[in-house]
Amino acid sequence: MTPTLVRNQLGADASAPADAGTRARDWAEIQERMLAPLYEAVYDRMEVGAATRMLSLGCGSGLAMLVAAARGAHVTGVDSDRERLALARARLLPDAGWDDAPAHSPHPARRRARLLQDGGPAPGGAHGSPYNLITVFEPIGCAAGDSEGLVPALRSAVPLAVRGATVVLTGWGPPERCATAAVLQVAARLADTARPPRTEQGRWRPTLRDDLEDVAARAGLKPDGSGRVSCPFGYADVGSAVRGLLSTGLFDAAVRATDRSQVEKEVAEALHPYRREDGTVWMPNVFRYLVCVT
Repeated sequence: MTPTLVRNQLGADASAPADAGTRARDWAEIQERMLAPLYEAVYDRMEVGAATRMLSLGCGSGLAMLVAAARGAHVTGVDSDRERLALARARLLPDAGWDDAPAHSPHPARRRARLLQDGGPAPGGAHGSPYNLITVFEPIGCAAGDSEGLVPALRSAVPLAVRGATVVLTGWGPPERCATAAVLQVAARLADTARPPRTEQGRWRPTLRDDLEDVAARAGLKPDGSGRVSCPFGYADVGSAVRGLLSTGLFDAAVRATDRSQVEKEVAEALHPYRREDGTVWMPNVFRYLVCVT
C-alpha cells in the first residue's frame, strides 16, 4: 500500500491552535496512512487472517485494525486517546457500537472487532478466546521515555494471550535513513528554549539500534526476528505536512516552550529540502519491526 498525498482541508487555518479533536482528525486523515506499508508488511509476515485474534495496543484511529479486519482477523483495540477512538469507531462501525453487538450480527466487522479505552485490555479476543497476536504500531524510539508506558501495558497483555503468542513492536529506523528525523530535530531545538528548563521525558532523540530489543527485554519477551519497511511520508503541500507531523505529538514540548505558530513556521522551513517542483512534500523513511514470542 502506497502512502497517499493528502490534500489540505478546505478552510483550515494552519496557524490556528489545534484542539484534541482537530489533532485526532489530522492524524486519521493525514498522518496515520503513512504507516500503512508497515501494517501490510507485518500482516504478510504474520499471515494475518481468519484465525488471527489480534490485540492492538495504542490502536489510535484504527487504520491498522481496519486492514487486519479486512483480512478476516478478529481485532481488539486499546487506546487512551478518546478522540482517536471515536474516529476508529466511525471508521470501522459507522452505524453501530462495538462491544454490545450480538455474536449473530450479520455485520462481519461487528462480529470481529471491539475497542477499549484506558486501563488494561479485557480478557480474551473474539468470543473470549485468548489473543494469538499483539501489535504495537505506534513507533517507539524517537522521544526520550516513549516506551515507559508500553512496558507495563505489554506485561498486562501477555497473560491474555496464548502461550507462545506473537508480539510485534515497531519503531523508527536509523536516523540516516529517515528524512523526517531532520525535521523532528526542530522539536528538540525549540523544546530547549523552555523556561524552566525542559525535562528529558518526551524530548526528541535519535533512534538507537536496540530500542525495540530493550523494550522486549524489559517486558519479558523473546525476540524472534525483525524486518525493515520503507514508509515514505508524502503530502500534497507543506500545510498538510505541518498538520500531519504536529498530529503525532512529537512537537508538543516545542509548542509548550514557544507557541504553535512558531513551531509551524520552523517546521515548514525544515520541510523545504523535501518539497518537490509540484509543491508536494516527499520524505523517504525506513521503519523497523521486531517479532517476539511470549
